[in-house]
Amino acid sequence: MIRSWQNKLAPINRIPTEVLTLIPDFWNEYSREKAVVGLTHVCRAWREAFTSRSSLWTYFRCVDAEKTRVYLERSKSSLLDLRLEREGGLFLHDPFLQLVPHALGRLKYLHIGTTEDHLQNLVGYFSRPAPQLRELRIFGSSPDPFVNPVLPTTLFDGDLSSLRALCLHSLHTKLPWRNMVNLTSFTLGYVLYPRVSIRELLDFFESAPSLLYVDFAFATPDSGPQNGRLVSLPHLRELDIYGYQPPALLLEHLLIPVGVKMSIDLDVDGPRLEDYLPRSLDNLRNLSNFTKIRLHFRGHIVSMQFAGPNGRVLTCAMSAGDDATRSVAQSLAMLDTSKTNYIEIIGSTPPSEDLCQALLSMKNLRTLTISLCKDLHSFILALGPAPNSTNPIPCPNLEELTVRTAERFDIETMIEVAAARASGGLPFKSVNIINWGELVPREGTMELLKHVLHVGTSFEISNVDYGVGADSHLDYSDEEDQEGESSGDDSDMS
Repeated sequence: MIRSWQNKLAPINRIPTEVLTLIPDFWNEYSREKAVVGLTHVCRAWREAFTSRSSLWTYFRCVDAEKTRVYLERSKSSLLDLRLEREGGLFLHDPFLQLVPHALGRLKYLHIGTTEDHLQNLVGYFSRPAPQLRELRIFGSSPDPFVNPVLPTTLFDGDLSSLRALCLHSLHTKLPWRNMVNLTSFTLGYVLYPRVSIRELLDFFESAPSLLYVDFAFATPDSGPQNGRLVSLPHLRELDIYGYQPPALLLEHLLIPVGVKMSIDLDVDGPRLEDYLPRSLDNLRNLSNFTKIRLHFRGHIVSMQFAGPNGRVLTCAMSAGDDATRSVAQSLAMLDTSKTNYIEIIGSTPPSEDLCQALLSMKNLRTLTISLCKDLHSFILALGPAPNSTNPIPCPNLEELTVRTAERFDIETMIEVAAARASGGLPFKSVNIINWGELVPREGTMELLKHVLHVGTSFEISNVDYGVGADSHLDYSDEEDQEGESSGDDSDMS
């Protein structure tokens, strides 16, 4: 008796029951189930407290039939988050499946993992409607990774009007299901054979007019075009495509609204935009008026990102070796760059002549950033007026130039270009050089800097030597007085 009173007076037992049972809400969902079961074994009072809160027993994986039955009882009328899967798949008279029909009316989230042989066994147990279902994820598996199990269209009587998110992974289904009016997220992954046809996808999109997010991973159809058919996705915000098959054929049939963020990542040879985009850009209006371009060369992978007030497009592909920058230049030629004011190039690939010409023809370019590219000397020279030439200076509106390099860099060439542009009435506002290699100042560098500063250009030069831990920095701007300008010497740039 004394011990019982001592337990009641303990600080932990002074916490109100309604507060105590809220503690598991702050735990990770993957560890919460085991922890909640442990709490019911502390004492009788805690067991009563935690078993009486039905929402603590709504998330569970079907490990055995008895546990499933206990969770269904303790969850009472609360909506369920059910993981229906077991190693090796579900069989016809699986005790888990015997219990599922009684819970269909309370399903909120359902995750099914099954094999090709056992997939058909599920159909009868999920034939009735699930009016509370918000999220459905089905993951199939097959001994042959290139052959997907086929899912009939009879789940939940084909009515998923309550569904918000649908994920189908490694299985095929003859889309669409009916009444997908509330669906906002759709993921289709690793549907290799049989592939979903363009017609099936378009039918599905027409039945799901509220889609916000669409994600394809190795599931893009590449055959069966529907001539002249266009389907609108009026609320779409993000479209992600990853895989081996170019999505141009599918995009031919989709009306993509302004402002959509697109990401297209393909393991194909040659970063050609025609592999990514439809032949007509009329139905891909988010590509219009893009103002920023970012090119990233990573070994044999090239990514191209376009951004503007109407949306963003990111494309990524295997490069064609030394022809990578030439292919990028050809892709840029397909698009209107008249409003592009920002260009960033990243990577070890030296800019090709074609790419240089494509960039130098952009009349409204204001900011150019070049990071870790090789052989920059000829490209930097091309930014200045050619000797004894009457041709206009390239990129007449270019104001900010940033160069990041780990190679031996000739400062004088950069300053000469800046001075030449200034003499032609097109001075840079700022030049920023960040070097991890060796800066090469020459005699006369300071005089050139003074000339550039005289016309209003700010020069900032940083030399970072990770080998000795030194960070040498030289900053020149027209706002400094003459004494401050003349105090620097070549040793500052060592």
